[in-house]
Amino acid sequence: MPLEILGPMVLLGIVGIGVLLHLMGLSAPHHFACPDDARAAWDNAFPQHPARRATLCADNTAALIDTDAGPGLVWPMGADVAARLLAGAQIEAHGETLSIRLPDFTAPRIRLPLPQEDRATWRDILETPA
Repeated sequence: MPLEILGPMVLLGIVGIGVLLHLMGLSAPHHFACPDDARAAWDNAFPQHPARRATLCADNTAALIDTDAGPGLVWPMGADVAARLLAGAQIEAHGETLSIRLPDFTAPRIRLPLPQEDRATWRDILETPA
């Protein structure tokens, strides 16, 4: 098959799959049903540091996790979730977002859009020494 035909076919196929997944609702960010759901996601990622408590943000897309190793964060990464310990994190508020800088090259900065009351509460929790 000539490259002039194969290239557009592959490109249209990839775009078509993306559109189909979006129309099926499979591109929506993950939402936690309850704090136990966030704790289960954390325990799946960090079984060596089980979650003691989870604090959900107002839209249930992210959760602060309390562990024996210090605070952690679970947040949406597409339809799945990502989790990180926040040891050594630097917290900054920028407008409508809370920016968390981590000493971790796999997730050096996490930006969470949070309502004003969540930003203040989360910042207080994260800046309080364990």
